[in-house]
Amino acid sequence: MMVHRYAFLLVKLSWVLVMSSLSDTDLQDALKGISIPPQPQILVDIQMEQAMPDPDMRRIADLIRKDPALAGTMLKIVNSPFFGARQSITDIRQAVERLGLNLVFNILAGLSIKGALSDSSIVALTRFWDSAIDLAQACMLLAKHFKMRNPDEAYLLGLFHNCGIPLLLSKFPNYMTVLEQAYKQPNQLITEYEWNQFKSHHAVIGYYIARSWKLPAHLSNIINHHHDVQDFFANLSGTASEIAKNQQLMCILKVGEHICGIAKIFSGQAHDLEWETIGPIVCDKLEIIADDIADLRDEILDQLN
Repeated sequence: MMVHRYAFLLVKLSWVLVMSSLSDTDLQDALKGISIPPQPQILVDIQMEQAMPDPDMRRIADLIRKDPALAGTMLKIVNSPFFGARQSITDIRQAVERLGLNLVFNILAGLSIKGALSDSSIVALTRFWDSAIDLAQACMLLAKHFKMRNPDEAYLLGLFHNCGIPLLLSKFPNYMTVLEQAYKQPNQLITEYEWNQFKSHHAVIGYYIARSWKLPAHLSNIINHHHDVQDFFANLSGTASEIAKNQQLMCILKVGEHICGIAKIFSGQAHDLEWETIGPIVCDKLEIIADDIADLRDEILDQLN
């Protein structure tokens, strides 16, 4: 009973992760034996350039070129059908100017997090990384559909929101089995089930990765709460525009997960129990009806395939 009560308390305390620091005991429990990878220097350098009044695109291109493997993969992504380049882009500076600095940074962050979380115990997570890319693209398309001002943020959120999973797998060999069972619980938060098993969960680990990599605070907050949607909506604060933006980002993430079948990937079953609980709430926030989700699925998957 005490374990369950403590787990429930952690889930409800998740807002405190953003508003104040965890106690030393909670922090040690959540991060015990888990090393958060540092932000790569290239991202640090690009963020510094982003902060300049007039960012130097040539310098940013030069920074990316210093890592030939990263540059080559980025050009491959830029020339993929998703980004719709009419002519092949062969130069990094062209890619930066075409996509814009924010999206370039987000793509690099996604490539870098995969490289940072690739020890021998998690290299086989091919489907996990593929699903992260699909979800990032779906979130960006959904953000454009709902006319968000910065759809690049939805892309970054889709890439990073489950980044705690590989780290927990590297610590706990049976983690994916536990995660599968967590997705099958009809009356319990996925993260609560994880906490009962490990005294940690992938959302809180993802939160610390996002903060360590200096992702915007509101995205880190959504990552922390992405399996505790009702509590997230109940505790939002800030200006009306900030609240609306954060609500919309969370809703887009959850619709993207549902459309991309993330629950099926992790649970092995077609039934998305989490969506059954939060779907009506999400649809209400987006001012759509349940039937619209099927249309959105067809629209998004058509653009991804």
